[in-house]
Amino acid sequence: MEAGVSKSVLYKCWLNYDRGAKLSKENGEILSRIVTEKESEIISSAVKELEMAAQNIIGRKPEVLKETNLPHVFLGIDKDEKSDLIDNGFSIKKDKGVVNILGKDENGILYGVFEFLRQIYTGKNIDNINIVDNPKNMLRMINHWDNMSGDIERGYAGQSIFYKDNCVIDKMDRIEDYARLAASIFINGIVINNVNVHQYETKLISCEYLPKVKKIADVFRKYGIKLYLSINFAAPMELGGLNTADPLDAEVKAWWKKTAENIYRSIPDFGGFLVKADSEFRPGPFTYGRDHADGANMLGEALEPFGGIVIWRCFVYNCLLDWRDRTKDRARAAYDNFKPLDGKFKDNVILQVKNGPMDFQIREPISPLFGAMPNTNEIAEFEITQEYTGQQKHLCYLVPLWKETLDFDTLVEGKGSTVSEIVNGNLFKRKYGGVAAVSNIGNDESWTGHPLAQANFYGYGRMIWDTTLSAEEIAKEWVELTFGVFEGEDKIVSMLMQSRDIYEEYTCPLGIGWMVNPNHHYGPSVDGYEYAAWGTYHYADFRSLGVDRTVKTGTGYTAEYAKPIADMYENVETCPEELLLFFHNMEYKYVLKSGKTIIQHIYDTHFEGVERVYDLKEKWLSLKGKIDDEIFDAVLDRLEIQIKDSKEWRDVVNSYFYRKTGIQDEHKRKIY
Repeated sequence: MEAGVSKSVLYKCWLNYDRGAKLSKENGEILSRIVTEKESEIISSAVKELEMAAQNIIGRKPEVLKETNLPHVFLGIDKDEKSDLIDNGFSIKKDKGVVNILGKDENGILYGVFEFLRQIYTGKNIDNINIVDNPKNMLRMINHWDNMSGDIERGYAGQSIFYKDNCVIDKMDRIEDYARLAASIFINGIVINNVNVHQYETKLISCEYLPKVKKIADVFRKYGIKLYLSINFAAPMELGGLNTADPLDAEVKAWWKKTAENIYRSIPDFGGFLVKADSEFRPGPFTYGRDHADGANMLGEALEPFGGIVIWRCFVYNCLLDWRDRTKDRARAAYDNFKPLDGKFKDNVILQVKNGPMDFQIREPISPLFGAMPNTNEIAEFEITQEYTGQQKHLCYLVPLWKETLDFDTLVEGKGSTVSEIVNGNLFKRKYGGVAAVSNIGNDESWTGHPLAQANFYGYGRMIWDTTLSAEEIAKEWVELTFGVFEGEDKIVSMLMQSRDIYEEYTCPLGIGWMVNPNHHYGPSVDGYEYAAWGTYHYADFRSLGVDRTVKTGTGYTAEYAKPIADMYENVETCPEELLLFFHNMEYKYVLKSGKTIIQHIYDTHFEGVERVYDLKEKWLSLKGKIDDEIFDAVLDRLEIQIKDSKEWRDVVNSYFYRKTGIQDEHKRKIY
């Protein structure tokens, strides 16, 4: 599909203004005029958004004026010194025939416009609208794993919207449409290339490619979004001709400083660098006997004069370890690598920590690194793209998973030490805070492959702006914006809210994770994962399964949490059962609180999960004729795939454990 050509309902997502909205005559009159006190790119974007919506709501394009005594929408900066607004915050208030949308800054004005339209299109009464809204996280980021070939690592929605054939795309239409979508959920930073930086992507920071990168940054700027780049730690060698990338080498430092100058000369508001180093064969400071702080601080020093930041990923582990040695534990890797470095990073360096200690599984505990580094900036990393959660062929609404992470109380500073309060910077009074997530966006007609996977992209942005919103509130909001307020919307909300549990039921039991095909991570392979041909990651034999991560008899991983949490996980009786096999090796005949044995739980959940996918299909079929045919058919196709795949998961997993244990299903169902 050519960028910017299609304007189908699939393409427009939750910004489909065509269906209009009901407003009173008085409010329609207000929407017919827009008054702005200044001109800028961001305010122009805000005006354009209001114009597009008003055209459909009142049937004509509103006037844009400098001043008027007639009813209007006013867009401006909040100049009240006693205002409660913080950076990017906004207020919306109706007063005597005027709706005032005021921002602390220009981003706030744009966000206020999107919120005003959200209120209208979800059927809210705006007669007495009075909203004050501030972000809970200042950094609200998307990480794209796009390669310049056009492929996307862990991409399940087509090709890159930024690159094709090792070049930056010339047409910016679709990129601008994407910037609108991102700004509407208050995203303010986007990394446009893969953290695994290959030959061509390394060149994005070069003078040869910066003019093309600048074109994307110019589009983003109109929507209040800063552009970031993933960088190759070995770039001084690959681009600069140096014989080392040692972060303490004077020539290397000088090379990065000169590179930073060139970038900011081209892109004055460049956000900074994202770095994956010394993990999965990526180059890093370990080569030179240096540590992560040495590497990150060298880059931080280069960016510091320009206000740039370094985001250093904590997904670091030795992928060549012999995992048959049960004293080795990948779950410990991030904590063991970074905890000793607390307080050694510059103020403009931020550690990006995956939500769990492993790798974006459907169920795993939160990373113990959250709260373990009070003297270091930390942000959380989620995965919107459904790498291990159905790859946008299966319905899996991920906001409940992310909410569980942000709401989790680490107790590191006593009660109330939630992950949310840690990563937003409040708990330890850190300079930077926020959340990042791996994008699920591609050039597919619907952007996300599965139309309902748009809810994950939308929900991510809404959740990190306002962490008090529930997963269900966000789902309802997305459904109403996408499909309209209609009889039957509750069925779609229900489908979304059940989907994570359903996926978990027919895939991986009790927190064990993995059991997935190597490399591409799709479909069941109980013993097949890259480092697990002998069963590591679940250690299943004929008696038991699960990983012993206790201090008493296992890898000692539980000790990395605050004592009350560590004690909870250490004890089989208090460990949450949904994580039981993550922390403990248990006999199949162990009786859960449900009264079922572990083996029977495995059989039952895998059969039940399939039946619940059939229920999803039946709910969707009941909506035929009530929603757009294009969306209906696309979702139905995906549900058919999910039914087929869930059966495969059920049969492979149940058969594996039946053959491993010889224990019959109590209900005598057929297990192949």
